[in-house]
Amino acid sequence: MRRKAQIIQSSEDGKRKIAVDEENGESIFEFLEEKKLAKKFAMICELLIRGIKNADLYGREEIDTYSKGVTAIKFKGRQNTRIYCKELTTEDEVLIVIVSELHKKKKNQKNKSPEKSLIHKVASYEYKIE
Repeated sequence: MRRKAQIIQSSEDGKRKIAVDEENGESIFEFLEEKKLAKKFAMICELLIRGIKNADLYGREEIDTYSKGVTAIKFKGRQNTRIYCKELTTEDEVLIVIVSELHKKKKNQKNKSPEKSLIHKVASYEYKIE
């Protein structure tokens, strides 16, 4: 499925970028504001831009061979919200993390059917970066 994504943040050297799915971006940011998660989201994006790894906040969600490049921004706690992302690496070695789909409330430790379908959905997206 062909989609568009807009760059919202870039590292100083241009080697790491954060983009947002144009169709889902507005609803994702509205939810983050409503649940007072916007500051945490900004902090996680800053860590990604700097290349700092923290598995409690961001990690791979490659549950099978069909979900390569899918990751999740994790907001653990009462809601246990996830934002599923797609990682792309361009020909000139630029890593782009595309914020794609919101999962408002993960209820289980393991990925069950709702999570698996969202992960596969994100994996199927092909992006044009603007």
